[in-house]
Amino acid sequence: MIQVKETASGGFRNVPMNRALAALVILALLRAAPAVQAGGQTVVDLGRELAELNCATCHNIEVTGDSPFAAAPPFRTIPQKYHPSELEEAFVEGIVVGHPAMPEWEMTPEQASALSAYIESLAQ
Repeated sequence: MIQVKETASGGFRNVPMNRALAALVILALLRAAPAVQAGGQTVVDLGRELAELNCATCHNIEVTGDSPFAAAPPFRTIPQKYHPSELEEAFVEGIVVGHPAMPEWEMTPEQASALSAYIESLAQ
């Protein structure tokens, strides 16, 4: 048994361990599945859209091919160097690179998550 806080009463109740474990597994599976935005768009789809609008001028955003700007790495190579959570954090904080061609872009956490998910999808 474990104690779980009830939101309505503010008190605690005992829950069998197997029920708590089942709930955690379900939550993990839901987290791993592509989230669907309004209109049926997944997070990865939103990330691709953001990449097309903001990144494709310099970066290759496809599974194959070179970037239009040689100094800009193809998106499919980025997951080899950075973990998705590191990318999200860098996107939200603002990426600092050693060349002036990279524009400043302040992303919302949702945009950062979507762009990171799209980049990660290219490596699979």
